[in-house]
Amino acid sequence: MTDLSKYRNIGIFAHVDAGKTTTTERILKLTGKIHKLGEVHDGAATTDFMEQEQERGITIQSAATTCFWPGSEQQWEPHRFNIIDTPGHVDFTVEVYRSLKVLDGGIGVFCGSGGVEPQSETNWRYANDSKVARIIYVNKLDRIGADFYKVVEQVKTILGANPLVMVLPIGTESDLKGVVDLLTRTAWVWDDSGDPMNYSKEEVPADMVDKVEEYRAMLIETAVEQDDAAMEAYLEGEEPSIETLKDCIRKGTIKLDFFPTYCGSSFKNKGVQNILDGVVDYLPSPTEVKPQPEVNAEGEETGEFATVDASKPLRALAFKIMDDKYGALTFTRIYSGKLTKGTSVLNAFTGKSERIGRIIEMHADERSEVDSAQAGDIVALLGMKSVQTGHTLCDPNNPATLEPMVFPEPVISIAVKPKDQGNSEKMGTAIGKMVAEDPTFIVETDEDSGETILKGMGELHLDIKVDILKRTYGVEAVIGKPQVAYRESITKTIQDSYTHKKQSGGSGQFAKIDFTLEPLEPGSGFEFESKVVGGNVPRDFWPAVEKGFSLSKDKGVLAGYPCLDFKVTLNDGAFHAVDSSAMAFEIASRAAYRESLPKAGPEILEPVMKLDVFCTEDKMGDVIGDLNRRRGMIKSQEPANTGIRIKADAPLSEMFGYIGALRTMTSGRGQFSMEFSHYASCPRNVAETVIEEAKEREAAKKK
Repeated sequence: MTDLSKYRNIGIFAHVDAGKTTTTERILKLTGKIHKLGEVHDGAATTDFMEQEQERGITIQSAATTCFWPGSEQQWEPHRFNIIDTPGHVDFTVEVYRSLKVLDGGIGVFCGSGGVEPQSETNWRYANDSKVARIIYVNKLDRIGADFYKVVEQVKTILGANPLVMVLPIGTESDLKGVVDLLTRTAWVWDDSGDPMNYSKEEVPADMVDKVEEYRAMLIETAVEQDDAAMEAYLEGEEPSIETLKDCIRKGTIKLDFFPTYCGSSFKNKGVQNILDGVVDYLPSPTEVKPQPEVNAEGEETGEFATVDASKPLRALAFKIMDDKYGALTFTRIYSGKLTKGTSVLNAFTGKSERIGRIIEMHADERSEVDSAQAGDIVALLGMKSVQTGHTLCDPNNPATLEPMVFPEPVISIAVKPKDQGNSEKMGTAIGKMVAEDPTFIVETDEDSGETILKGMGELHLDIKVDILKRTYGVEAVIGKPQVAYRESITKTIQDSYTHKKQSGGSGQFAKIDFTLEPLEPGSGFEFESKVVGGNVPRDFWPAVEKGFSLSKDKGVLAGYPCLDFKVTLNDGAFHAVDSSAMAFEIASRAAYRESLPKAGPEILEPVMKLDVFCTEDKMGDVIGDLNRRRGMIKSQEPANTGIRIKADAPLSEMFGYIGALRTMTSGRGQFSMEFSHYASCPRNVAETVIEEAKEREAAKKK
């Protein structure tokens, strides 16, 4: 039986360009997994293996790899690290979210000069939601403008987190030589050869002694709060041993009371060993985290948990589907029990049995096959037929469902048309595979025009999808302009009545409904209530009335967009003993929707995005002026390390091509991140344009 205390399931997450992938490369080199370092800017990083990642120098999909770490001084039996390198770009946050969902610990990487950037906040929030213990690593301290102490302060103020400083940098910017380990009061100094193994341990530099003692005292005071006995001894003047301190730090890290904080430069190979030792010392093994709750069909917790134990019934969560040349790979985290090649498991979502074809350990896009895997492992499975992201695999004789994943709704769409019949078949197959891989990528077919509509999280997201369609799958297609996912709602409460009568040979149809339509708070969705008393509309027909309105709401009366946030109350009605049926009441409620909604003050809603823009101080006026022209609402302006951060809300329809405009305004130094915030009503002129365009599309389809 594998010793799970030697396992660490960790993710590496950060803002775009903070150095996640470079850090992963250094970890793989130090653990002996690779022998030659690949750099992101050369398109040669191990975990960025997609063509699109290599060209753009960004991570698009999370990549999994496994390696072993015996400690910087070979002080331990090798510990197994299952590492997931996640993307930083906001359009791919789903990759971070689903990775954090199955990990036990994480390394949050922050840029020494950029500090806590917009996407760092989103990822930190996801990690808080998933209650993942983390280590903080302030990277790129060799950069101009890098300031470790400033970033530590930002972690406190912007993230509201408690960083526990474990090392201090020796030198800064181009003079960065190494770090001082506060626990042991040892300086780790690297030479300029670029070899991470070429370091020496020395005395603390004389000019840093006071600072080291100051930060060491803060470290000890925070750590001993985790242990009453150590706290008492410390207050009486007895310094705890390093082992006691490590135990205290581990306890506090797992409880999320604080986050051990390291620093260095991954690119210059300085400081990475300390992080790896920190992962072993302070991040939890699979048995030390709270077990996953099991849920019932409604998604409510049952009180049962998937305890991390190989002898218990199987509980595993499929968290990512990836298609490659060998077939569909289902990345799976095993929480309890064992998985063995050739056995059958139950998919709790579909109720169908699945046979485990092959079990594979991944190293980016390379793989090695194993015969079995057990609680605590992250593996890829080949041969799964109907498993999708978020599905639970369990013991057929002891079924259970784990808490599923919830994904955000797409806010942007484009139309895609294959150039000819040959491409049409290819496109259908390719899109089927891409939808299985990415739960935030949704595909619909416009029945009238026959066009395929691709929906995603942002311009870059759809841009990458189209690129994959063309290059990976060789599909020749015509791409339409991006479209905004508008919605509709109502503004007035009205009471109305509708009678459906049909008499034409045989049994007739009759249904009468009296109802109220009323607007709800934004984000409420659709609600239905029946207040019928006395049996004028028999209880059996209430679901048919609800179904009629519920199905109709997918097409609004102004421009055909889905209608949100309204309530239907069935007040009264009438029925006929022979001619009334569920179908008659459903038809009546569909017709009532079409007739009554125009009387309830319908309006167009547009998606509003939460913006976080960074620019230099001298360009702030231009950036704010431009945001105002785009109907942006400025929320706040905060000084950042090397400029200003502007937080604003702006409608998505005004934000197309914003990155190009921002770069032009700021001479290439501006950055921004954008995520969906809420739906809000459109100004009249915008609504009129949206309705006009919808009419033109309808007219074009009829031709």
